[in-house]
This record gives sequence, structure tokens and C-alpha cells, in this order.
Amino acid sequence: MATHERQPHQIQVHTVHHPPGYGGESSLHHQQGPSKSKILAVMALLPVGGALLGLAGLTFVGTMIGLAVATPVFIIFSPVIVPAALTIGLAVTGFLTSGTFGLTGLTSLSFLVNRLRQATGSVPEQIDYAKERMQDLAVYAGQKTEEVGQTIQSKAQEIGTEDQSQAQTKSGRRSGKS
Repeated sequence: MATHERQPHQIQVHTVHHPPGYGGESSLHHQQGPSKSKILAVMALLPVGGALLGLAGLTFVGTMIGLAVATPVFIIFSPVIVPAALTIGLAVTGFLTSGTFGLTGLTSLSFLVNRLRQATGSVPEQIDYAKERMQDLAVYAGQKTEEVGQTIQSKAQEIGTEDQSQAQTKSGRRSGKS
């Protein structure tokens, strides 16, 4: 027979410390059933729940009796009730729709009036600013035009003096050759 050699196992023990009253063995001896507060809550809510359940049953029974009595009446008067219900439903829908459209229209007009008030309040300021900018631009254009005119005049004078000097030199050469 073959003998198996056993390998040694390591066992690790982790201790867990619980606070007092956590629920170890000592707490099992003290608490064997529900607490007093749970018993009082159940005793207080049981009659309330029972009463509500009874009312739900009575309401259901009353609804079923009313439906049983009203069904023949609905069948007999359905040629009158259905058009009346449709007319009332369409009238209510029309009133709600007209109210919605009216409210939307008033909101839109209010928005436009506010925008116009804001726009007219700032238009004079914008016009004054535009006037100042145009005056500044006119002054700048006048200065530039004057500078360009002076530059053209000085260039013309230079060209004129050069032409005169060239003309004099040419005329001097001609008079010297004759």
C-alpha cells in the first residue's frame, strides 16, 4: 500500500472585536423575541390597516352595485349620452385650447414689447456713438487728404524743378551747339 505523505497546513486565525450589544452569544440570551416597540407598532397599525382594508372593500362593493344599476340606464340612453359626452369633451378641449393660445399670444406680445423697450432705450446712445465715430472718421479723412495733397504738391514741385533744370540744360546745350 502506498502511503501518502501529508503536507503541513497553515491556519490563520483572524479575531474580530465586536462592540458590546453587537449580537454575539451573550445577546442571544437577552433577546428571544421582538422588542416592545415593534409589538406596540404592530398593535397600533393593525386596527388602522384593517379599517382601511374594510373601507376599500365597501367602496369596491358600492362601485359594483352602482355599475350593475347604471349599465341598463347607459344602454337605454346611450344614443343621447354619447353625443352629449362628445359635445362636452370637445367644448372643454376648445376652452382649454383657446386659453392656451391666448396665453401664448400674450406672452409673445409681452416679450416683443420688452425687446422694443430695450431697443428704443439704447438707440439714442447708439446714434450718438455713430455720430461721434463719423466725425472722427471725417477729421481723419481730412487730415489724410491734406497729407496726400501736400505730398503730391511736393512731388510735383520736385518734378517741376527737375524738368526746368533738364530743360535749361537741354536749352543750354542747344544754344552752345549753334
